[in-house]
Amino acid sequence: MNKQMLAAAVSAATYMAAIDAHATNGDQMIGVTATQWGMAGAVVAAPQDAGTIMSNPAGLAELGMKEVRFDMGFGLLNPPRKANGTESDSDYYLIPSGAVAFNVNDRLYLGMGMAGLSGMGVDFADIMAAAPGAQAVVTTKQFYKIAPGFGYKVNDKLSIGAALNIDYQSLAIHNTAFTLPQNQVYGFGATAGLIYKFNNRLQVGASWISKQSMDEFKWNTTAGRYAMTMDAPQQFAVGVAFKPMPGLLIEADVKHIGFSDVLGRVPFQTPGGPSAMNFGWDDQVVYAIGVQKEINSKTIVRAGFNYGKSPIGREDVNNNIGSLAVTEKHLSVGMTRKLSDKVSASLSYMHAFHNDITSNVAPRNKIELEQNIANVQVSYLF
Repeated sequence: MNKQMLAAAVSAATYMAAIDAHATNGDQMIGVTATQWGMAGAVVAAPQDAGTIMSNPAGLAELGMKEVRFDMGFGLLNPPRKANGTESDSDYYLIPSGAVAFNVNDRLYLGMGMAGLSGMGVDFADIMAAAPGAQAVVTTKQFYKIAPGFGYKVNDKLSIGAALNIDYQSLAIHNTAFTLPQNQVYGFGATAGLIYKFNNRLQVGASWISKQSMDEFKWNTTAGRYAMTMDAPQQFAVGVAFKPMPGLLIEADVKHIGFSDVLGRVPFQTPGGPSAMNFGWDDQVVYAIGVQKEINSKTIVRAGFNYGKSPIGREDVNNNIGSLAVTEKHLSVGMTRKLSDKVSASLSYMHAFHNDITSNVAPRNKIELEQNIANVQVSYLF
């Protein structure tokens, strides 16, 4: 009987334990470097820096370096969000990133990238409008990827590439039903891509990121053991880049993110028996367009727009109280300034416009989110 009561309590509380994933396109960061953020993530067909190892490894062969390129930076994410009008007490997150590419010979290029790609968390003191009082929800999630790989120039028109994904994920959950302390797991996946040039003005790119298969989280508590596996979604992307005149680049990308496979229904083992986290996330199709203009020999400016319908629908709000991945429209600006023949600095800013969703079934919970993301990048090219 005690186990049955515990299982029922866990099932009732799982919607409050949902992991906050407020990294713009669902729980996936739009970019890795300031350059990518400035283009609103439209970088599959015409990569600008070594960060392409994370999105399309074929781009390593298209960076125009003689020997080596380094791109190091960080981002500051400010995601004001609310659940039933209550603001989260944690509002700033640091996002590290870095990538390097090496010219081995005229055809082979090696690279490695490291970046935080999803996660963060919430800290709500009381979120339940239907049952106010001591309904705290605190979550912390981090997903970090290391990607060694290569790009290979098959000929003047075609480049291909691939990378191994080495993943790190940590997770902690606290609510009225249980407290699961910070724990971490590891996993693996792969990325592959190509770029094809029709001529000097037009080229296309495509990339595939496999599902990231993660180890099982296991938490030992005074009530017994909890366990859960949270994989990261498979992604497909295609892009078209057009250069209508010297110094001007326009790129448009479409990306499919398979959230339903990994965040639809997640089995959750509890001391009282098997349960599930019924997040109910839908697959997401993301549209991005970016424009880059060379002002002079030292200065480049960028702007972009990114749209992806929220993977959380009205019918699933009550299962995602702590999971505020509902932003849809994103506008970005950025610039690069050449500091010397080898060193340049890039800045970007993106705003994700406010969006809110209210449950269409009782209780009528409401979740809402907007975002501000600033990135700084220093590059060395030789």
